[in-house]
Amino acid sequence: MTIAQRDGLSLVGVLAWRYALGAALLVAFAGGARAAMLSRAAVRPLLVLGVMQALVAGVSLASLRYIPAATMSFLFYTYPAWLAVIAAVSGLDRLTLPRIVALVLALVGITVMVGAPGAGEVHPVGIALALSAALLYAFYIPLVHTVEQRQGTFAAATYGAAGAALTFIVAALVAPERVGALGVPTSIAGWGAVAFLAVFSTAIGFLAFLRGLAIVGPVRTGIVSTVEPFITAVLAAIILGQRLTPGTIAGGACVAAAVILLQRASRASAGDTESETSGAT
Repeated sequence: MTIAQRDGLSLVGVLAWRYALGAALLVAFAGGARAAMLSRAAVRPLLVLGVMQALVAGVSLASLRYIPAATMSFLFYTYPAWLAVIAAVSGLDRLTLPRIVALVLALVGITVMVGAPGAGEVHPVGIALALSAALLYAFYIPLVHTVEQRQGTFAAATYGAAGAALTFIVAALVAPERVGALGVPTSIAGWGAVAFLAVFSTAIGFLAFLRGLAIVGPVRTGIVSTVEPFITAVLAAIILGQRLTPGTIAGGACVAAAVILLQRASRASAGDTESETSGAT
């Protein structure tokens, strides 16, 4: 993202190119699922998932006008807690004791990595926007999970990417003075950065996320996803030369502990199920 913006692209331009190219890749490799993805029935999920995907990105980034990035990250990464409540209330996923402990560990890790909001004055609009993005994402995950179950992984990933691309393109064309013009990368580095985002962060990232979501469910997916800030910090240290702080390492360890706990609990649950099945036979 940073490298693409250095090439002169606005933020909305980077996001539009990222999602548009990612959606094109997903369609190209969809195989037999392509016909259903491009049917008239795709319009509704494309618009719903795409607009929600764009809103999560847009609202969280808008909060940065009012609050520091660390505060925004802390507030946004409360989404696994909101997701756990939503999934439990709606009956999509169970909220077991190991998952509650893992959730607390993950939130502690996020707090250590990015820091809790300071005691000084924090703009209420920024807080509201960051928490709104977290809530939107918490609702988005079960929604995309439902679409994935009904129409397949490629379809759900494509709808999210293509719909987000359309949303950002329309925003750039309608209100360029507010969100920035669409623009086109002008260098190999710029195109390379956009292509990387399209391939790895969008096409492969969406597919991997959705497959994981189908296997482990919304709550565990939300908790495991809190590893993202740590990976981002490591990549920033490698690619951009930014310093990897002790707090980032300690927070990453907490998140890793949460993931390990979830995995051990999952194996124990699977073992209990197998024992009950074999006992019944």
